[in-house]
Amino acid sequence: MSILERLIPEFWDYSDVAAGPHEHLFNFRRTWARAVFLMAAVALIPLIFLSAVNYHVTQTSIESEKLFRTAQLVSNTRRTIFFFFAERRAALNFIIEENTFDSLNRQVVLAQILKSLKNSFGGFTDLGLIDPLGRQRSYVGPFKLAGKDYSDQEWYKEVLENEIYISDVFLGFRHVPHIVIAVKRSQPNGFFYVLRATLDTKKLDDLLSNLEMAGRGDAFIINREGILQTPSLYHGKILEKLPLPVPKYVPKTQAVEGNDPNGTPLIIGYRYITDTPFILMVVKQKEELMKSWFKTRTELIVFLLISITIILFVILWVATYLVNRIYLADQKRLMTLHEVEYSNKLASIGRLAAGVAHEINNPLAIINEKAGFIKDLVTIKKEFANNPQLIGPVDSIISSVKRCGAITRRLLSFARHMDVSIQTINLKETIEGVLGFLGKAAEYRSITISMEVPGDIPRLETDRGKLQQIFLNLVNNAFAAMSDGGHLDIMAKNEGKDSVSVTIADDGCGISDEDLKRVFEPFFSTKTGGGGTGLGLPITYGLVKELGGSLSVKSEVGKGTSFTTILPLKTDEKENKTHANTVS
Repeated sequence: MSILERLIPEFWDYSDVAAGPHEHLFNFRRTWARAVFLMAAVALIPLIFLSAVNYHVTQTSIESEKLFRTAQLVSNTRRTIFFFFAERRAALNFIIEENTFDSLNRQVVLAQILKSLKNSFGGFTDLGLIDPLGRQRSYVGPFKLAGKDYSDQEWYKEVLENEIYISDVFLGFRHVPHIVIAVKRSQPNGFFYVLRATLDTKKLDDLLSNLEMAGRGDAFIINREGILQTPSLYHGKILEKLPLPVPKYVPKTQAVEGNDPNGTPLIIGYRYITDTPFILMVVKQKEELMKSWFKTRTELIVFLLISITIILFVILWVATYLVNRIYLADQKRLMTLHEVEYSNKLASIGRLAAGVAHEINNPLAIINEKAGFIKDLVTIKKEFANNPQLIGPVDSIISSVKRCGAITRRLLSFARHMDVSIQTINLKETIEGVLGFLGKAAEYRSITISMEVPGDIPRLETDRGKLQQIFLNLVNNAFAAMSDGGHLDIMAKNEGKDSVSVTIADDGCGISDEDLKRVFEPFFSTKTGGGGTGLGLPITYGLVKELGGSLSVKSEVGKGTSFTTILPLKTDEKENKTHANTVS
């Protein structure tokens, strides 16, 4: 038997052909399927629903938290960058307000101011004073820019209009990234001048590169056209075009989700820096940020799957167990009904046998009387007394009448024992009485029967009818298992002081180990011809139990089978009657 066959419950292929219109009530497979479906639905649907809701809420919460942290980082960094430019712009405004054109036009004064700016703020590389004609009148720095004309340049026009100008990062004559900040001072007489300073971007780069960010974060600055103003770790070098779209203007810090050109999910935080042409951007890879959640999610899914598996296993086991119990209860019900039917049939047979015996006994008595009268008449006359042709037939008639009388007495005895009653019986006589019914069948099939019942076997106080039925069923079962010419051995022996055992052994086909475990199950039959009902041995087993005994079996395929019945010397009459009343 394969493992799959062992897992299939007993009720799986069962169908009650006698159920009629109520057949659906005995479809145990469908009952099992409905029970599994309903229990699984009740147990798993809330679990899966709550898990899905919790999964969605948790993931949304984590994503919101990542967006919030990114926006918070952008906001804090934007404030630092804004102060970076505001401080330098304020410093230039202070210088131009506190010094006259003539004072700033002096090389020594301008050099001292540049030195102070470098010491105070850092990042300043040069300083220049520009007159109203756009010519640089005084310059302090590493390049020869004194006298340079800026009047036709856009930045100069913008500073004249707005009084402040902050440039994009550019290379210029220096061929190094730098930023220009220029401020204008107007005097009441209409005279004005411009103070122009150049800043390197190193301090700005250091400020962004020292940020601590998770998720392979990258912080950089772009201008309004999407040109990188500071180098990016993953999106290009300085003054290269950013491969991401320029975010639309919003006066507040924003954190949104997006994708790079390769489709990689990103979390993008940005903020337009007030009074500058710059946009601060922080870009993080979403998958990196969510790694811890993905790991936790995998663990939760595995836990959920294990939980579902365990729940399904328990549901399958419970449903199978309960339906199997219902099935076994139904089998017991059927067996009880069949047992009642069987008992009624036996009672009917007993009444019929008694009636037949009485009907036969009357003509037999007349035949016996007339045969005896004929014999007396024949033997009176001496010439007929020794005539074998007359005496022989008469003796044959009388012998046949006695044989018929013995048979009718046996039938009457069997019929009387259909009623439940505890009697003192002789075990050997009871077994011989049962074999008397089967003598002709054994003779016809050439079956040899040997019986060994020692003389020291005590008498039993038990139900004769049930004991006869037990032995009759076991012998019939042995006959069915044997081929013609078989051997049947019946042996009895004492089992201690309180019980005796009777073993009925045949040399028939035997029973396999698989079937041997089920021989006492109701409706299980090893008769391949379909003649068996599967009730003989279960009923026999029940009768033995009613008498307070036990029934065991041993068998080997091809060698035969032996049934051993252990009976108590005294059967409890109250228990026997109680069970008899329950059955009837």
